[in-house]
Amino acid sequence: MNKILKEDIDNFASSFKLLDFPNGSRFLITGATGLIGSTLVRCLLALNKTIQITCPIRNLKKVKAIYGEEVDSIQFVECDLVEYLNNLTEKDNFQYIIHCASPTAGKYMTEHPVDTYMLAIDSTRAILEYARKVQTDIVYISSLEYYGQNFDDVLITENMQGYVNNTDPRSSYPLGKRAAEYLCAAYAKQFDVNVKVARLTQTFGAGVSADDNRVFAQFARSVIEGKNIVMHTKGESAKPYCYTTDCVSAILYILLRGEKGEAYNVANQETYISIKDMAKFLCTHFNPQLKVVIEEHPEMGYAPVTKLNLSTEKLKSLGWLPRYGLYEMFDRLIKSFR
Repeated sequence: MNKILKEDIDNFASSFKLLDFPNGSRFLITGATGLIGSTLVRCLLALNKTIQITCPIRNLKKVKAIYGEEVDSIQFVECDLVEYLNNLTEKDNFQYIIHCASPTAGKYMTEHPVDTYMLAIDSTRAILEYARKVQTDIVYISSLEYYGQNFDDVLITENMQGYVNNTDPRSSYPLGKRAAEYLCAAYAKQFDVNVKVARLTQTFGAGVSADDNRVFAQFARSVIEGKNIVMHTKGESAKPYCYTTDCVSAILYILLRGEKGEAYNVANQETYISIKDMAKFLCTHFNPQLKVVIEEHPEMGYAPVTKLNLSTEKLKSLGWLPRYGLYEMFDRLIKSFR
């Protein structure tokens, strides 16, 4: 674990104010090799050393590379995710489930639309079926892409939806999120399953892989390397962002205080910015010698242009507040990369 990430985990553990989890609590966390999942696992262990965490994963070598010595504190199960979830029984006795597993690369979503869409549905249904048998609290990790396209800066609340092109392979991701969220709401209504939804904006911070290809990571590397920031779109899309440990805090607030069957936007509402303006922000605050250059590459599978000014009032009503603004987020990301 690098120094900046360790600081983040320590700061989280010392500042998180909700009631601690009972000793021996059993957690099931999917997607534990991803940024959100791995940060969540580390934060939980920092909060309470006695909880038990089980993580179904695809590649044990990748897990060891991510967690290092921490791997001994967690039960990793190398398996096919959906098969593992379908075989859960009452004996597993998980009190809490946080379902983070999902593709994150736009290129993969475009090239594997069936796999992307069906993973969202099949994995979520398997977890909800387990929860019909065993009393457990669930948070399904969804995405701001649930909202589809929106073309103005109106504040987006959880009851709104925009346009999604049903024939575009890249739509496998937002449509899969919508379908999985519907399953959560349906199981909460029909079977009284205690499931909630966290609709995450784009989240980053210490712990992002140095070779991550998402826009924020590309921009941060350009700052470090002293190279002009090259954009592959016109940068018209706009959204807020969220720091990793702020996101983990929000997920746990939703888990412990959220209402059954409800969805909550997770973002720092004050960070709402377009991609182009974010590039300019980085140049201004971190390396004024750099310029912003546009070289469009539509074949790279970026999401359609949209403006998603997410309202977080519903999440704040649970008592949650973000700690990190946009400058602090990039400052810590850049320090982590270095």
